[in-house]
Amino acid sequence: MTESTTAQTVFPDLDSFGHDAWWLILAKGIAIFAFLVLTVLVGILAERKIMARMQYRIGPNRVGWHGALQSLADGVKLALKEGMTPFSVDKVLYFLAPVISVVPAIMAFAVIPMGPEVSVFGHRTPLQLTDLPIGVLYVLAMASIGVYGIILAGWSSGSTYPLLGALRSTAQVISYEIAMGLTFAAVFLLSTTMSTSEIVAGQVHHWYGLLLLPSFIIYAISMVGETNRAPFDLPEAEGELVGGFHTEYSSLKFAMFMLAEYINMATVSALATTLFLGGWQAPWPLSIWDGANSGWWPLLWFTIKMWAFLFVFFWLRTTLPRLRYDQFMGLGWKVLIPFALGWVMVVAVIHEALRDASTWTSSLVLAVAGIVVTVPLLIAIKRVTVGGAAAPPPPATDKPFDPMAGGFPVPPMPGQVLPTAAPRIGSTATTPTTRSAEEAPHV
Repeated sequence: MTESTTAQTVFPDLDSFGHDAWWLILAKGIAIFAFLVLTVLVGILAERKIMARMQYRIGPNRVGWHGALQSLADGVKLALKEGMTPFSVDKVLYFLAPVISVVPAIMAFAVIPMGPEVSVFGHRTPLQLTDLPIGVLYVLAMASIGVYGIILAGWSSGSTYPLLGALRSTAQVISYEIAMGLTFAAVFLLSTTMSTSEIVAGQVHHWYGLLLLPSFIIYAISMVGETNRAPFDLPEAEGELVGGFHTEYSSLKFAMFMLAEYINMATVSALATTLFLGGWQAPWPLSIWDGANSGWWPLLWFTIKMWAFLFVFFWLRTTLPRLRYDQFMGLGWKVLIPFALGWVMVVAVIHEALRDASTWTSSLVLAVAGIVVTVPLLIAIKRVTVGGAAAPPPPATDKPFDPMAGGFPVPPMPGQVLPTAAPRIGSTATTPTTRSAEEAPHV
């Protein structure tokens, strides 16, 4: 184990795990599960309260003190509602999909460090269930498996709109997990480890969020897309998918999808805290106090940092409209992935060139380089998401457009024109001429 500058703080490493008694391991697992469930209950209520405050509404205020029990009441209501199963579903995958979404979301929190070593009934143990030499990749793998629940839910529902939501979810996973993995690579280069506990120990003097600012920004955007939250909630876009992948789900199965979504939000927020904000270490000026990073106090700092990210999730949902699909994919493939890849190369060059320099010198050079890269990154993000224009319409052709060619009416595409309508019997109005796509009514 490595000791920090203060004698009271002991940073766990890989050798600190695997020595706990069975009852202590069981207690840790139950505590993590209770922590996540409580975070979901409080998160749903906080989201509704924050959105109501930002939109000048009242929000939930009936069940419990100022509506404090509203989330619990909604969960009980969902559990007691009758579950409807459509006839066209693949029953095995239909019932398995919510489980696949929830279980990996809970398992991912096993390697999240929530504090240093503490004493539990006389036993010294880290405030972390376990750790792995590739702990960060384990979290990424669990997040990837959890998305399979969404994909299987859309496929097994036997309906068109859930299937489209599942396809969109697949595109999101491919696009944004690449960018997220590249941000991890920059942290690995700087910390020379993939262990979550050792990454926290490497941020005693400088948080990686300050030294790797482009990685921090790219990860913050990617984690919103990874969790299917607004403005990236395209797999469940109500406007065109009627609820998306969980349209055919109800009762407890629907509640499990909501539980998985909020647990995933907590997991990616906790991982952002671990990788970029010093983990459970107290922020300055609280870190001046010798006891700030010892005992059970770090659990409070960790929770506050995690909830700061959760607040940003709620804030984005309230303020930003949903992106168009071309904007969403363009942001991932044309901006985030190229910048993340280029930034990893910059970090590798600086890390190798300043290998023999002092820690402060290399940190200063990294921070300046991060600011230089962040400026064009923000400009590119704004250009794609705010100033980006829709794709130009295809040129008009003389080929006649048949709106009933597929058996049901469809609207004309840009550049296509509707055929001349025949006059109605007994009508004295003149028949309008062929109209352009802009003048044609929308179906």
